[in-house]
Parts: sequence; structure tokens; C-alpha cells
Amino acid sequence: MHSSDDTRRFEQLFLPHLSAAYNLARWLTRNDSAAQDVVQESCLRAFKALHRFVEGNARAWLLTIVRNQSYTWLKESAGARAVDIDDEEAMSEADKIALSHMDTPEVVAVRVQNKEVLYRAMEALPAVFREVIVLKELEELSYKEIAAVTGVPIGTVMSRLARGREMLKKELLAAYG
Repeated sequence: MHSSDDTRRFEQLFLPHLSAAYNLARWLTRNDSAAQDVVQESCLRAFKALHRFVEGNARAWLLTIVRNQSYTWLKESAGARAVDIDDEEAMSEADKIALSHMDTPEVVAVRVQNKEVLYRAMEALPAVFREVIVLKELEELSYKEIAAVTGVPIGTVMSRLARGREMLKKELLAAYG
């Protein structure tokens, strides 16, 4: 049984990183509902193993659990599923405000189209390349932190990131003709 001190420690260490956890799970599973389940299961596992986390990078530790849970979900579900990128619930409040108050319809159309193309291009990448791009570009982790999350050497992280960026570039060039 866990004490209230454990609960407080967990909240201080890991709750600030739930957004990053969801973001990684969402990009790996390609499914909003699955990402929510993965994050919930990951948090439960992190809480149960809290005694093993002595010191270090709480964000990287949680994202490692999320990554592993995401791949477990993918194996159990026999592959990734398509995601509705037009889902209004997936938009942040800031995006909704920007869309409703500041942009002309033309600007909104271009932004939505570009976002959709980028999402499709990202989803076309193999998971090992997609995850390093998400961790580096969206979550702004260092190479060392990405290496800790993925369990591969820093050189491999750098190689995957370079190859992933090149693949993403090709996907985007193909999408735009």
C-alpha cells in the first residue's frame, strides 16, 4: 500500500509530464483513445514502481514507460489504426481560439491543410523514426534523454533522427508535388 507521501511524490515528479506522455503515446499508437489508455496504464506502472525511481530525469523515466506500453499496445492490437485528424477534441484551446478570432478563412484553410499533410507524413514514418522526431522536435528532449527513453546509444538516436528527418522531408515533398 502506498502512503500519501508516495502520492505527493508521484504528483510532483510525473504529473507535469502527462502532456508529453500523451503526445508520445498518441504518435506511436496513432489512436487518441489508445494513447489515453497507454498513459493511464503507464502512470499506474510508474506509481507502483515509484520506489525504484531514486533520482534522475522523471520525464525520461515516464516516457520510457509510455514508449514500452505503446509498443505493447501496438503488438496486442495487431498494428496501428487510423486517426481522424479533423477531430475537434484533439485541438488545443489555443488552436481553437486562434482559429476563431485571428485568421481569415484562407489562412485557416492553408494551416489546416498543412497540418493534415504533416500529420500524414509523420504517420507514414516507421515508429522508430517517428518516436525520435516526436521526442526531439515536439518534446524537446536532449539526445541523452532520448537515448534513455528508447534504450539505444546516442549515436543511434542521432542517426535515426537524421534518417527520420530525411524520410519526413521526402514524404512532405511527395505530398506537395
